[in-house]
Amino acid sequence: MQRIVHEDQHALMALYQRYGNQVYSLALRVLRQAPLAEEATQDTFLKVWHRSLSWDPDKGQLGSWLLTIARYTAIDHLRREQRQYVGGLDNLDRLPDPAAGQGLVGDARWQDGQLLRDLMVELPAEQAQVIELAFFHGLTHSELAEHLNLPLGTVKTRARLGLQKLRALWVESTEAPKNLGP
Repeated sequence: MQRIVHEDQHALMALYQRYGNQVYSLALRVLRQAPLAEEATQDTFLKVWHRSLSWDPDKGQLGSWLLTIARYTAIDHLRREQRQYVGGLDNLDRLPDPAAGQGLVGDARWQDGQLLRDLMVELPAEQAQVIELAFFHGLTHSELAEHLNLPLGTVKTRARLGLQKLRALWVESTEAPKNLGP
């Protein structure tokens, strides 16, 4: 690692030769797609190159540190892919419009998106904000706390309470109506 700290590219290549397969295997387990795992592997070694000073041999072995970076990098890639798939809350407005002939009236994803958008409006603004940033933009609790300039505990509480309320609203809105008889 000392050689990598001094920007020795041969040392990085040696590190890759020693740990590359392990990093790739871990990324592949998380991402389940070879091209994404390859990107995560490359990003992992780039992070090691740029953050080589952050490894402390007194806190653990090099391999463990490297695999931890690989795991978080793969999770970041997974979140990015999920954001692209789900889009943001704003993207719910851009889902196909059955009235305009852009999708099927019975399309469950479109209907779920409409319901989710309607239910998010019923949440207190601070809870909706935390949920939107966490789930639709992929921010972690720590990133939320920093972004919103709030204590970490407050962010976690808002997320938990918002999800509980959203779950209750979802169940309430999707339950079949009862006692429809005369």
